[in-house]
Amino acid sequence: MKQVCALVCSVLMAVTLPAWADTSRDDAAAIAQRVSGARVLSVERTERGGRAVWRVKVVTPQGEVRVILIDVASGRAL
Repeated sequence: MKQVCALVCSVLMAVTLPAWADTSRDDAAAIAQRVSGARVLSVERTERGGRAVWRVKVVTPQGEVRVILIDVASGRAL
């Protein structure tokens, strides 16, 4: 019985693991590059509105410097 319980717990943890994973610095840079079409200059972790975010500074092909915030928990651009 303990083996079955351990197996079920292992499977459940494996299925839900991506929900616990935070967005990495490299992932945040890739997301910002994809949504903006710009070149990434820097990435730093900070907090906005009580949530952890990646602050990604990019430069557009037109030379504009922009900041894109990426939610660490969800990986979504804010």
